[in-house]
Amino acid sequence: MPKRTEDRSPVPHTADSHDLIRVHGARENNLKDISIEIPKRRLTVFTGVSGSGKSSLVFNTIAAESQRMINETYSAFVQGFMPTLARPEVDVLDGLTTAITVDQQRMGSDPRSTVGTATDAHAMLRILFSRLGKPHIGPPSAYSFNTASVKASGAITVERGDKTKAQKATFQRTGGMCTRCEGRGSVSDIDLTQLYDDSKSLAEGAFTIPGWKSDSQWTVQVYAQSGFVDPDKPIRRYTKKELQAFLYGEPVKVKVNGVNLTYEGLIPKIQKSFLSKDKEAMQPHIRAFVERAVTFTTCPECEGTRLSEGARSSKIKRISIADACAMEIRDLAEWVRGLSDPSVAPLLTALRQTLDSFVEIGLGYLALDRPAGTLSGGEAQRVKMIRHLGSSLTDVTYVFDEPTIGLHPHDIQRMNDLLLRLRDKGNTVLVVEHKPETIAIADHVVDLGPGAGTAGGSVCFEGTVEGLRASGTSTGRHFDDRSSLKETARTPKDALEIRGASANNLRDVDVDIPLGVLTVITGVAGSGKSSLVHGSIPGDADVVSVDQSPIKGSRRSNPATYTGLLDPIRKAFAKANGVKPALFSANSEGACPTCNGAGVIFTDLAMMAGVASPCEDCEGKRFQASVLEYHLGGRDISEVLAMSVTEAEAFFGSGDAHTPAAHKILDRLVDVGLGYLSLGQPLTTLSGGERQRLKLATHMGDKGGVYVLDEPTTGLHLADVEQLLALLDRLVDSGKSVIVVEHHQAVMAHADWIIDLGPGAGHDGGTIVFEGTPAELVAARSTLTGEHLAEYVGA
Repeated sequence: MPKRTEDRSPVPHTADSHDLIRVHGARENNLKDISIEIPKRRLTVFTGVSGSGKSSLVFNTIAAESQRMINETYSAFVQGFMPTLARPEVDVLDGLTTAITVDQQRMGSDPRSTVGTATDAHAMLRILFSRLGKPHIGPPSAYSFNTASVKASGAITVERGDKTKAQKATFQRTGGMCTRCEGRGSVSDIDLTQLYDDSKSLAEGAFTIPGWKSDSQWTVQVYAQSGFVDPDKPIRRYTKKELQAFLYGEPVKVKVNGVNLTYEGLIPKIQKSFLSKDKEAMQPHIRAFVERAVTFTTCPECEGTRLSEGARSSKIKRISIADACAMEIRDLAEWVRGLSDPSVAPLLTALRQTLDSFVEIGLGYLALDRPAGTLSGGEAQRVKMIRHLGSSLTDVTYVFDEPTIGLHPHDIQRMNDLLLRLRDKGNTVLVVEHKPETIAIADHVVDLGPGAGTAGGSVCFEGTVEGLRASGTSTGRHFDDRSSLKETARTPKDALEIRGASANNLRDVDVDIPLGVLTVITGVAGSGKSSLVHGSIPGDADVVSVDQSPIKGSRRSNPATYTGLLDPIRKAFAKANGVKPALFSANSEGACPTCNGAGVIFTDLAMMAGVASPCEDCEGKRFQASVLEYHLGGRDISEVLAMSVTEAEAFFGSGDAHTPAAHKILDRLVDVGLGYLSLGQPLTTLSGGERQRLKLATHMGDKGGVYVLDEPTTGLHLADVEQLLALLDRLVDSGKSVIVVEHHQAVMAHADWIIDLGPGAGHDGGTIVFEGTPAELVAARSTLTGEHLAEYVGA
């Protein structure tokens, strides 16, 4: 390096003065006109109770505006293909840099989406095998289970000057998709006994599919009047030809009551109408039908690899691409290290870096063929981090949403190191977090609150971690809280027996899970906890499972519609006024005709963000004026939907509006700590923790003796965790058995019984390393969990 002869100027350069992100007058969602200054190139942690406005400030204001301004640098033509983003409700946003958001949204559950396809690893492997694989079968697409092999030939017309000439052309593409399962790895088998009662005819209502009624339903009439089958003959008496047409008939036009409709066999009809949809987006009774009627088995042709025989036959050092994708990533990284070929040297370097990033971030136990939809929220978030770890970019704003979700205390230190590494490269790191271990490493803390919903949205504290401890805010008071071990544990009433569990990485596990008590299943990420409780509990057990799958809902969905609360409310209004219940739905007959019950009018401005303005006819109330003349207990339906859960509980609990069915659901919402939510608040505005608790409240109404909860502390503030523990106690004391998969030491300390899996992740896990009370686990300190729990309780 040449020597620098000039001395640096003692006067700072003007460019170096822009070292703050300034936010003034932020009003997004529940934010109350707040103004803060965030230091750049530092690690800033945003804390506060669930629903206090952290995500509204960090994601919906700072990150959203950064993304919007970057989009505006592209041409109008390009912007037309990009998502249009509205400017956040804020007066001034100054000093922004390019924001990269790494949120906790679960990855799509498309069966063809895997860990390998969600990152660049699978694409690089395909290129590697297309260059070095023996025998050579074709380009990278020949190793892709998303690409089908096709052949085509025919005549094409070519224009040359004023003449046209027909030429024969052939087209061929080699793909790696298994033709039997179409790249899904599994084939569906439909149980016909769940679709119809073969002792009845179609006219007698043979169909047992939800929503298929024989008298008026168009779909049923198509079958009855198609002419292919006799509607008055029991299905079991159909001839071979009739049964073939009934079950597998090709789509064909038929006339039903003078209307042209399409007839197709029952099996393809079910596959299109039910199996092509995401199960989580289905209504509960439809989902129950699909789970009952359809069984998925491993594809017999490709043995679950999704790949054609040709793709599986091409190998490098006796390993096919299917074998490589089935390996644990840490083993695959070692195999790739053993490859050396000058012709693919840059590719091997990039592939090694990507695989090493998986291992470094604690996901070495995954395999590239793992379906993306089966990853937990924490695993999905860390997979999204992979591409940023080796990045040479600096002066970028990284925005993380609870990066410690799904991490064992042992793994949190590793995540903290990664956050600090990103900061030390000269980046601004903004983290929404509840775990004290991560808050403790912050350079700057912003505490929002003081409460949730309308009681939040203000900045309660800004400063250092030490300042937070002494601040007197809810986070400051609870920062050093530590749950103590239970003095006496409850006595189990019975046990749930699991024998020979071998799902995923479990190694023939035998365990008795005690019933009538609070049992916590713990262990490092990837040790087999979810495989044990979700994949191994007997199907005939009386279990209500609340997992981490996200709540699906549009801005028309709200707590009242999601929990089923609106049904008894509509019926109560209808009964009190002698009219139809449908009038009291903004998605049905009662909707304002101008805005169709949305409450706002959307104006599409092409590549610019659309404008939503309150509907002038209903003034944002979503209902027709005539509907608002009907009252129950002195309130109209729009006033009821504007109530908080706590207000509504008192309103429907007594007096003229007394509605026991509604009161029961509202009681459960208060129980899980959502008393501050308004009944009509769109689901799209709820935080992750609020959605989790809303789901829990809904499932608390299910009839079942055993509750299985998957990390219920996700998105919960330290103060909210106490409320959750009290709720778990109430469930157990009411006679339920509660099994919790959890990493939070407060929940472990509060348990009656702990089952610890390990000792490591992937093929290093899958065994039970401890069973007993929390006190015994702390005393033994024989596992990683025992060491961290002992440290937590100060033993």
